[in-house]
Amino acid sequence: MSPGDLTPRPERQPGTELTVVSLPGQLVEKVSKSSRGRNLDMLARVAQLDDAGSDTGDLYEWQAAMAAADGLALFFDAIDDDGVLTPECDDAVLCEWHEDWVRFRGSTMELVSGKHRSAEVGAFSTVTALADEGGVAHLFNRWFALGQEPFCRLVTTGGIKAGPARQLESLSRRLRQARAAGMDLSVTADEKLHLERLRRSIMQHDKGTQARWQGKDDVPGTPLAVQNEEVIAFLSALRIDVVATNRGVVRDAAPNKYVKPVLDRMGHTAVDAAPVWEAVLALFRARMHSHGDTVRGDLPAVLRRDRTGGSDPDVEQRIARRLVTMKDIQLAIETGLSVPGAYRLVPPVPPISRLEIKMAQAGCSANAVGRASALRMDYEDFWRDRESGDPEARAARRKLEGTLRRISDHAMGDSEVSGTRLWRALEGMITELQDASRLPAGVDSDIALGGLCDLSNRCEVWFGPTFDIDAVINSRRGEGMTPS
Repeated sequence: MSPGDLTPRPERQPGTELTVVSLPGQLVEKVSKSSRGRNLDMLARVAQLDDAGSDTGDLYEWQAAMAAADGLALFFDAIDDDGVLTPECDDAVLCEWHEDWVRFRGSTMELVSGKHRSAEVGAFSTVTALADEGGVAHLFNRWFALGQEPFCRLVTTGGIKAGPARQLESLSRRLRQARAAGMDLSVTADEKLHLERLRRSIMQHDKGTQARWQGKDDVPGTPLAVQNEEVIAFLSALRIDVVATNRGVVRDAAPNKYVKPVLDRMGHTAVDAAPVWEAVLALFRARMHSHGDTVRGDLPAVLRRDRTGGSDPDVEQRIARRLVTMKDIQLAIETGLSVPGAYRLVPPVPPISRLEIKMAQAGCSANAVGRASALRMDYEDFWRDRESGDPEARAARRKLEGTLRRISDHAMGDSEVSGTRLWRALEGMITELQDASRLPAGVDSDIALGGLCDLSNRCEVWFGPTFDIDAVINSRRGEGMTPS
């Protein structure tokens, strides 16, 4: 596509559910000025299938972090050995447009699908899983809609298991290398099976492609040979990137993995990278939610004239809200360096109850302390309700607490097990009581464990060696906190 080809041509491609739209005049004027502008025009001309990623997704934070890592990689390549950003650099990251993010580098663009998979789900093992859960079918749809021009990438924590999924990844890697070397793209007899698996999976999991390939009424379908050619070309543009940075470690790992190399090149080798990471991540987090700045801000369009005749005069502003340029990243880095305190994580609240103080002193984790406090409150609520209407409830509670004292004494033993080991031992012993139906009616293992926590708060159970808890309480009071 050249600047002369930008005449608006609204049309619908049969069976694709893809409507081609035009850009507002201001963005069209920018197209001839940069490769990024040309690619933005292409992205804006093709209607999105959905926009749910901008508003939903419990793994959004991890996706924002991976997009930020891509942005920092672009920035690293855009600065010289003295850490100075190349003035003519036009690289950028566009968040939540067609895919989770789009990376622009020079005249090329790459559509990126970020898929986090937890350990219990495991690695991708089938081509169908890659097409559906891995988003490869959606990537294929967007790649074709955008003229088969973009590169595509799947970023995942899941890994690729040996078998069909690994074989497809190997085929993609070989075709990508052949494309880079200018060789013909062809598959061997053995590879045709993997190609057919992907073709069928794409058709199964992408209704738009299915309709286009099969045709309808007077609209002819796509011949099988052409379908295979499309899939081969797509595989030559696809890369599967397995990352070890899952959502459980990304906050701790990201500063060293993604920020430190950039700061080293910029000459800030002794700087804490964590505030800079938070500043860059905040930038991408906002763009993922389409909350970026625009030239007009939120000023309403007053008698705005759309010179192109396009159907979406606000598309320029929508794209601008999601775009992260290298200058944006540079500003975020400089801000994180100049005001690091504004981006350092807030330290955890110190323990303020007797239970929390004891557990923290014994070395229990913050998660265990938080859970214990919640279980203790559940225990109090449970018996408050029972004792208000059941005359036998008080006796049942006293009997349970006697059992819990014996369990605590037995779990600590002569060796005085403490901290996390004691917490786990107590939890296991109470679970055994529940499994043996030896807890009072209506009391489960969580309520019983909350009873142990309540006894600890009353200084009848400890999670480690005893100490002068009153002195700790008095110091908390001096800090303005009153233990409960």
